[in-house]
Amino acid sequence: MTEKTFATYWDEQTVEHIRKGFYSALYFNRTKQILLQEKKPQTITIQIFQKKTSVLCGIEQVIALLKVGTGYFEKDKWIDTSSEIEIESLSDGDTIAPWETVMHITGPYAYFAHLESLYLGILARQTKIATNTSHVAKAAQNKPVFFFADRFDYFFNQSLDGYAAVVGGAAAVSTPAQGSLITANVVGTIPHALIAVHHGRTVDAAYSFVKEFPSVPLIVLVDFDNDCVGTALAVARKFKKKLFAVRLDTSEMLVDKSLQKTDKKAFGVHPQLVKNVRAALDREGFSWVKIVVSGGFTAEKINSFENESIPVDMYGVGSSLLTGNNDFTADCVKVNGKLLAKEGREYKANKRLHKKILHK
Repeated sequence: MTEKTFATYWDEQTVEHIRKGFYSALYFNRTKQILLQEKKPQTITIQIFQKKTSVLCGIEQVIALLKVGTGYFEKDKWIDTSSEIEIESLSDGDTIAPWETVMHITGPYAYFAHLESLYLGILARQTKIATNTSHVAKAAQNKPVFFFADRFDYFFNQSLDGYAAVVGGAAAVSTPAQGSLITANVVGTIPHALIAVHHGRTVDAAYSFVKEFPSVPLIVLVDFDNDCVGTALAVARKFKKKLFAVRLDTSEMLVDKSLQKTDKKAFGVHPQLVKNVRAALDREGFSWVKIVVSGGFTAEKINSFENESIPVDMYGVGSSLLTGNNDFTADCVKVNGKLLAKEGREYKANKRLHKKILHK
């Protein structure tokens, strides 16, 4: 993995805001001001941890943050003091235990006090997504999981969210931004809107896609008419070996036509629907066509499908990968090399930590 610099993440205006405490809790900014005024650059050790078994992510961005944000302003000139701090940490992708120390930051507190809100927030979000994705990837039992969470949060988050998802085990992402910080496949199918503007004719929409993107694997949504079996067969007959996969994305409010006579409660992408599509494709000799499912999938739902040996080849997962929390806490545990922490906290060494070099 290539080294990340501040320019990987932030433009110059954002860096200026970071340095001035624009994104920092006010009491951190005031603490920094007090210590600078009193000329007390006391060296402290900050210890960072969280309380769940998780997949750690965000360390690389925190290192970049400390490189660019450690220091102070002397009048209007930024004085970079990042060479005066030392960092020991785990790495992105490490599995961490509850209460395990993931990072120690040691140096004059006056120079980095304003960064606490930022580095805790970085770790919290990226670890949450990496952990959620790891649960889904484990449930999928080595079948590819696509990170389809682009529409469920603010778009400026996409680059880091995609990075965290791949760290957690996603096989592909859905936007160029999501794949911009890490080597990742960017995949897509055909949206329902493209089918609609082709007057609801899925085959015609797929033909237009192939004409415009002949080298892109053809994955076709087949639920537009709520007839996944019929539509899957129609596109398979038309495109034969050109068809890579069909995608089932039936609304959770609907029962597919192939199930309406047998199970009127089989809503959405039901296990039996997947079986029906697979059986129909195989009967007509289209065994190479893969099946992608999406729409409301969670680790629990995927685990259920896998336990029942439902013939899914790939899972598209979205909003469930952004839910929950992985809050981190930072505590002062040493001052000038001596143990000192608030009641209930203590310095915890971790042999798994390794030094991070801020300056070469």
